[in-house]
Amino acid sequence: MSAKFLLPLSFLVCFFFSGFSQHKPCKKKEFIESLCNSDKLHKAHLLLSNNSLEESYELIENLKLGSEAKLDKDFEALILFLEGELHRRNNSFKKSVETYELSLSKNTTNNDLAFYAYIALGDIYISGIRDFDKVIPYYKKAELLLDKESCPEKQTLLYNALGNINLLSKNYDEAEKYYIKGLELYLNNNKTTQAAINYSNLGNLYFEQYKDAKAEEYFLKAINTFQKKDSTNINVRQQINYNLFAVNEAKGDYKTAIKYLETSNTLKDSIWNRDKVWEIADLGKKLAVEKKNQELQVLEAENKLKSAQRNGILVSALVLLALLGVSIYYYKEKVKTNKIITSQNETLDTLNATKDKLFSIVSHDLRSSVNTLKSSNRALVSNLETKNIEKLDQLLNTNSSIVNGAYNLLDNLLNWAMLQTKQTYFNIEEHRIYMLVEHVVFNYQGLFAEKEIKFENNVSKKDKILADQESLKIIIRNLIDNAIKFTETNDAISVYSKVEDENYIQLIIEDSGLGMSDTTRLELLKETSLLSKKENEQIIGTGLGIQLCKSMIKKNNGKFSIESQLGKGTKMIVSLPKVGENG
Repeated sequence: MSAKFLLPLSFLVCFFFSGFSQHKPCKKKEFIESLCNSDKLHKAHLLLSNNSLEESYELIENLKLGSEAKLDKDFEALILFLEGELHRRNNSFKKSVETYELSLSKNTTNNDLAFYAYIALGDIYISGIRDFDKVIPYYKKAELLLDKESCPEKQTLLYNALGNINLLSKNYDEAEKYYIKGLELYLNNNKTTQAAINYSNLGNLYFEQYKDAKAEEYFLKAINTFQKKDSTNINVRQQINYNLFAVNEAKGDYKTAIKYLETSNTLKDSIWNRDKVWEIADLGKKLAVEKKNQELQVLEAENKLKSAQRNGILVSALVLLALLGVSIYYYKEKVKTNKIITSQNETLDTLNATKDKLFSIVSHDLRSSVNTLKSSNRALVSNLETKNIEKLDQLLNTNSSIVNGAYNLLDNLLNWAMLQTKQTYFNIEEHRIYMLVEHVVFNYQGLFAEKEIKFENNVSKKDKILADQESLKIIIRNLIDNAIKFTETNDAISVYSKVEDENYIQLIIEDSGLGMSDTTRLELLKETSLLSKKENEQIIGTGLGIQLCKSMIKKNNGKFSIESQLGKGTKMIVSLPKVGENG
């Protein structure tokens, strides 16, 4: 008999716990919120909870520099805890570990905060760094902080985490002990869905030990634990039915195995249908709003037409009073109007040609991305069956890069469309270039580490320019995206500033990547140029990002130039108005 590895359900819900009755906050989110004793702390925690990492990072950095953090060790420990969580969500796992450890070193009184820090450190090593040997010591330190007064949420969170890591480490007796502890707490507090998950975890544990009969017994207990079977627990029930299929297949009871597989597939279809219904409902709302907007536009056009007709009658009356003079006047106006219409038609034709070409290229690249993603997902399914963890990690990183590339392409398309329709508002203000670059680069730390790219921000902290903050971030992001896209492993990217003259400061993004030919460089500098042919067919690119940058640089009263050598790297140079000496 060959056992199949089934992912413990609690990995999917390792931090899922709710509904226990307590007098004081005990859930992680509510507990941290109760410690936030200032508006800035509340806002930083809220932004972090909503995954607004850039804004949260800026607030946390300001709080770290504040005088309160230097005087109050517990306050400083909380700030460091939030920073550790921020780095964890940004996939900067080593930085997150360092920050959590520093938070623990500052914390002298708050055992609850220390408990959640140890849990977070264990979680980083199990799902981020994937060094299983370092997980259990952190969980054990958290266990030492539990006592008889500890709330059930904390206990079940820790017991399930210990059960999971011991199962992965094949410490089956320890895994069983902690799963049972968590199960007893759920049953005592009438938490049926969570109890079902723990029954299923125990079934997985016995299945891993080839104890098929006992595994089936606990999977059946998991199914029978639900007091009601509805959409709130359909995902859990689908997974348990699949587990029962695997057990019966291993036992050779194929008839029963097929029955559970059919139930699992039916539930999977129901989940898909439910999600599609929500998606269609949301689409229906959007279509209704769009239809209403179109009706308003038609009504506005009709009102304009009626107004024009009224004006026409008035003009006709005036023509009767002064036929000769008015006739000459309207003849001249007609000629002038025809010239304007002809000019507008030519402009519209040019814009339509550009739009058609752009959509053709964008759709081709998106289709290529989707096809690549489909192929990668098939390989992902294949490697799941063979438990090839290294290949799975590689495929997941590949999928992430494809999705990020497609997302950036669509984001550029949206910004380009807003520029073309004049919906973008520019607020020219004084800014330090260094801080803007730091904010943008924060989101690329994980990608730099993944591609092993050396990155340096050498922008002078004194240089100040006049620009619109949001559009300048888009410009920097696109130019760094390009640098990463055309840079290979172990290459370097640097950003630095240079005073061009008394009126302008240059922001230079330089890479040691593939570079480009002089023909391509000149093509990119042309107005409204969209590349239809790429020098590297493996890299997605339409030229839209560069055109968006050029338009936004122009709106910011700046200049743009490119220096590059094929095979040696590229410099993207943005010249922006300099703030005066007294500014």
